[in-house]
Amino acid sequence: MILPWPCKSKIQVGDFRIFTIDREVKTSPRTGEEHDFFVLNTRNWVNIIALTPRDELVMVEQFRQGTNTVELEVPGGVMEHSGEAPEITAARELREETGYEGGPGRLLGEIFPNPAIMNNRAYTVLIENCEPRHPTEFDPGEDLVTRLVPVKDIPGLVLSGQIRHAIVVVALYYFEMQRRRPGAD
Repeated sequence: MILPWPCKSKIQVGDFRIFTIDREVKTSPRTGEEHDFFVLNTRNWVNIIALTPRDELVMVEQFRQGTNTVELEVPGGVMEHSGEAPEITAARELREETGYEGGPGRLLGEIFPNPAIMNNRAYTVLIENCEPRHPTEFDPGEDLVTRLVPVKDIPGLVLSGQIRHAIVVVALYYFEMQRRRPGAD
C-alpha cells in the first residue's frame, strides 16, 4: 500500500506572481529517509467546452509564451476568486475571451494537471447553446481569435497535432466521453 509522505518542513523559496514555489522536506514512509521536493502553488484552472446549437465548439487561437507557438484551444482561465464554482468562472471566461454566452454550465470533470510538481486542479465545464452576445474583454497579456470548429473535426485536429495543449486534450476527452454515455443528448 502506498502511504503519504509526512512533511517535516515547508518554506516558500520563490514568488513569481502567477505561482509560488515551496521547498518541502518529506520523509519516505518506506525508507525513513528525508527528501527535498519543490512544489508549484498555482491557482485552479477552468477549461470551457462551449457548444453552439450547430454542433460547433467555440475555440480560440492564441500565442503561448512557454512554447512560443500559436495554439488552438478551448477557452479557459484561472479561477480568480477563492471559493468560486468552476461553472461561474467558465461563464465569465467564455464571455470575456469570445463574447459567447450559453445555458448554465455543467461540470464534466476535474484533473490534476501535473501532480508530480503542481498543487492545482483543472476543471472542464460544458456550456451548451452558445451564441455571440457580448464584446470580448481580453486581459492585457492575451490576444485571441475565436474559431468555430465542428465537433466532428476535433479528433482529426488532435491526431494531426493541430490541438496540442495537454489539458485541452483532456477537456475534449471528457466531452467525448459525455457524448458517448448512454442516454446523452
